[in-house]
Amino acid sequence: MDTEYKSGIVAMIGRPNAGKSTLLNQLMGQKLAITSDKPQTTRNSIRGIYTTEKMQAVFIDTPGVQKPKDALNQRMMRAVRDSLEGSDLLLYLVDGAAEFGGGEEFILNILSSQKSPIFLIINKIDLLKPEQLLPLISLYNQKFQFAETIPLSALTGDGSEILKQLIYQYLPAGPQLYPPDLLSEDTEEQLFAELIREQILRKTEDEIPHSVAVKVERVQERASGRLYIDAVIYVERDSQKGIIIGKRGDKLKSIASSARREIERLLGCGVYLDLLVKQKKNWRNDERILRDLDSGNE
Repeated sequence: MDTEYKSGIVAMIGRPNAGKSTLLNQLMGQKLAITSDKPQTTRNSIRGIYTTEKMQAVFIDTPGVQKPKDALNQRMMRAVRDSLEGSDLLLYLVDGAAEFGGGEEFILNILSSQKSPIFLIINKIDLLKPEQLLPLISLYNQKFQFAETIPLSALTGDGSEILKQLIYQYLPAGPQLYPPDLLSEDTEEQLFAELIREQILRKTEDEIPHSVAVKVERVQERASGRLYIDAVIYVERDSQKGIIIGKRGDKLKSIASSARREIERLLGCGVYLDLLVKQKKNWRNDERILRDLDSGNE
């Protein structure tokens, strides 16, 4: 039996809403990546560091693959390609309940130039009838030669243990890349900003997700042990400010309250969260603004 220690980078790729963030959280055993049923939930590559007595797998949750329409999308696709380069193993997630189409062909074309082993992960099997699974596996394996094919449900965890076992088999032998108690390479500010943005996605209209960014301006621990966080929510149009703030500020209060609870759950301590909404016109196509957001947390 193989008992040598192994470590490496495991990158996830797939279309928007394929379930990459849900799978990352499932594999990690706790929430690191935000989830939503709206596209563009993941914008930056998020690293989760999974450490056991026999392996350390650094999972990279990449933005959903789509043809870029603006500067923000272009940066997201660069993040995807950068994450694939240098990875020891690739997990290609597909939504088992969705039909094969041009988006999957686009991803397979990207994967054709990769040298690392590629797993096909057929996600959302909890939504499939048993007789639907084998034809789906056959379809994808006719399109591409995968090292392994693993049906699973990222939501329920069904199949995730088999995936972990196969990841161990394919990772190269090597020492730990990070301290064993480190769960993510992302800063606290990045995690806080993402948790705030998650609540915006959950509580606002369809037009908002593409047009919102969050920047944590200040994190300060008080003598009481409570953490004080100041963050700014950027939107492109003034009308979007009204959507996020809501009547008498009710929507913004709800966003702040839910985000605060998520941050408290992550940290295990009391949190005070102050949110401010500002307009930055056409920020998705402004490289200076995108760099400023990247340097902070978005």
